[in-house]
Amino acid sequence: MKFKNYKKLVFTLFLIFVQMLLLQNPVLSAQIKKITLVDAINLALSNNLDLQSQRINVELAKNDIKTANRLQNPEINIFYNFGPAGRGNPQQIGATELIEIAKRGARKKLAQANLYKKDLDVKSQEFTLEMDVRETYVDLVGAKTVLGCLYEQKKLLEEFLSLSQKKHKSGDVQETDVIQAQISVNQLETQINSAKTAVQSARNDFNKALNIKQENSDVVYDANEEELPGETVFIALKTPDYSSKMPPFEKIANRALEKRLDIQLAKQEIEVAKKNLVVVSRKRVPDIELMGGYGYQPHGHSDTGEFRAGAYAGANLSNLALLYSFKPEIKNAQLQVEQAQTNYESAKNKALKEMDSAYSQFLTSQSNLLFYKNRLIKDSEKLINISKKNYLEGKTDLTSLVVMEQSYKEIVIGYIKALADYYTDWIDFLRTVNNEDFDLFDETL
Repeated sequence: MKFKNYKKLVFTLFLIFVQMLLLQNPVLSAQIKKITLVDAINLALSNNLDLQSQRINVELAKNDIKTANRLQNPEINIFYNFGPAGRGNPQQIGATELIEIAKRGARKKLAQANLYKKDLDVKSQEFTLEMDVRETYVDLVGAKTVLGCLYEQKKLLEEFLSLSQKKHKSGDVQETDVIQAQISVNQLETQINSAKTAVQSARNDFNKALNIKQENSDVVYDANEEELPGETVFIALKTPDYSSKMPPFEKIANRALEKRLDIQLAKQEIEVAKKNLVVVSRKRVPDIELMGGYGYQPHGHSDTGEFRAGAYAGANLSNLALLYSFKPEIKNAQLQVEQAQTNYESAKNKALKEMDSAYSQFLTSQSNLLFYKNRLIKDSEKLINISKKNYLEGKTDLTSLVVMEQSYKEIVIGYIKALADYYTDWIDFLRTVNNEDFDLFDETL
């Protein structure tokens, strides 16, 4: 191969290598900013774009109250006669005002009910956002913890590799032990690469949940798990102690149900529908038109040839429900009340089922976590230490030691996932309760 072609080949391989790095690390050039869970929630509540949009609906609803309470604008009337047709008739200039009877108050109350509903919508959105940030934060911490665990396992396998190399040099083991140890290290490296991808995906989900507009688009937020080493990395949540005995669902069902924002929203829908029924029914009430102004007869139109001036006043009943009595609109409004009441009962029934399922899943996660904590982790640590000692003393071969290490690795990772599941399932339960401060053991509420 010619030297020039060789240089082109090397340069091409280098470009491919760089592209692969960029694909595997899309935020390689981004600025990683560590953030605690509390700060992440506050940041999202202040800057989340979806939440900002939702809050505008509240301002719109406030303006709707002013619109509903408006007075009708007056009309200016001019009546002018020309020529002989105006003889004996006055010229007039005045105003007409429509006075709505029993309508403005009903419209205002409907608008106020809608404003309260919009407030509940914002609170629900805020709660959902907090739960999304918490869940993605825990998922990110869990992914990073698994990656850290794999790095620790790599150190352990590298220690096995070093031991096998020493024993091979001394003639105690075959070269196959060294090869097997090296294969185990290389195989773990592929798992570490996958774990890195999982961390990146979890970080993207976390930033997606934050959904904030930034002046610097290169800033990527990351979990600040260094401040909370070990298990306490997950304790940023107000989560029940997993060693506690949890109460049965029947004891917390009613208390949990009354906290749900969707139940309050469904109840408010009934109130809105009732207020709308009043508004529609009031359409049958006629309105009054009041009119008044200035009238005069110039010299040429007056019977006496004199200038005459005066005032006039009048009134009309308008919007008389004679030809059309608004029965279809009123019937629809009544049906909307019935529909809202049915939806309320449906929401309560579904809520109980959702809470029961979420709480059962939470109890299962607690049981799994306790089993890992009290049995599997302790027994596995003992077993890996015994296997390592036996290998050093020549009582067992490397295959047995590697198998034990793989089993230990799976148990440790399983424990980390069980710990993350415990907190994630608690978040899912809080979602069904719609209350992040819900206390399972508070019987005073």
